[in-house]
Amino acid sequence: MGQPAPQVPDLTLPHPPLDPELQDLLSSMPETPPLDKQTLEMIRPYATLPAETAIPGHLPVDRQDISIASFDGTQIPITILSPIGTDLTGGNAPCIYWLHGGGMIMGDRYSQIDIPLDWLARFGAVVVSADYRLAPEFSGTTLVEDCYAGLVWTADHATDLGIDLSKLVIAGTSAGGGLAAGTALLARERKGPALAAQVLIGPMLDHRNNTASSHQFYGAAIWSRDANAFGWHSVLEDIGDGPVPSCVSPAIADDLSGLPTTYIDAGSAEVFRDEAVTYATRIWAAGGQADLQVWAGGFHGFDALFPHATLSQIARQTRSDWLGRVLAGAAARTPTATER
Repeated sequence: MGQPAPQVPDLTLPHPPLDPELQDLLSSMPETPPLDKQTLEMIRPYATLPAETAIPGHLPVDRQDISIASFDGTQIPITILSPIGTDLTGGNAPCIYWLHGGGMIMGDRYSQIDIPLDWLARFGAVVVSADYRLAPEFSGTTLVEDCYAGLVWTADHATDLGIDLSKLVIAGTSAGGGLAAGTALLARERKGPALAAQVLIGPMLDHRNNTASSHQFYGAAIWSRDANAFGWHSVLEDIGDGPVPSCVSPAIADDLSGLPTTYIDAGSAEVFRDEAVTYATRIWAAGGQADLQVWAGGFHGFDALFPHATLSQIARQTRSDWLGRVLAGAAARTPTATER
């Protein structure tokens, strides 16, 4: 019910060491101030990049920026990235519906866009990235409902986009991973668009913030226990003592059956490690399919922040190889009754 009671972190807990290369790279970065409403306004500009910077100039990509109506009629921005030189008239392209990270309080539709752009280049995928509204200005279910509205729009416009709906994948990192999981739950419950897969990268899944890994990483960290508490408080502030919807905090969903095949990864040295592992375990327990990778020495968002580090390259390659196998088999697979 509502917001979890504040808990004192156990600062004596040891935690797994960082990968040495990542440790060296991280040590060169300035520390960020503790998150609150004042510092958030200072940090937000650094969490976004202009499209011209976020999208490599050498990549043959056609970009279209539009707005669509969300659940409450509010217009939200959507960016569609299509591979130039690929014939999309046959409607055979895979589609990656991308949700950015940023703790649900920062970032925009171009944040971490290089991750799905790898799949555009490798698989000829169309990437649709949604600018969901952010907390604390918007809270409760607004964020995930924006994400769901963008997914429905994408499916409804599959012919125009040149995509094959049997290859519709939802993916996101950090907050975007949690929102992707919540959107997949809504799609299942509402009998909405069938998803070929969900890719949850270091996902923010559990508002309770009370796993062992959430206690291990407190204070100076890329995304720490205290930053996580601020992010969740920003999202849940308007809910008060009411029940937290499972589409907002997917870890509390009673039933994880009937979900698309799932890829989940996280670092061993990050706040979200244990909730990611638990989510995969619960999908298996419900009879679903999930692939889980926990990268030894990886901190939160390591492969987005330092994509050229050795561990990052391995993580990205493994994730992309998995997605390639899923897409190769997706067109031939008949959707189940649950997925329809």
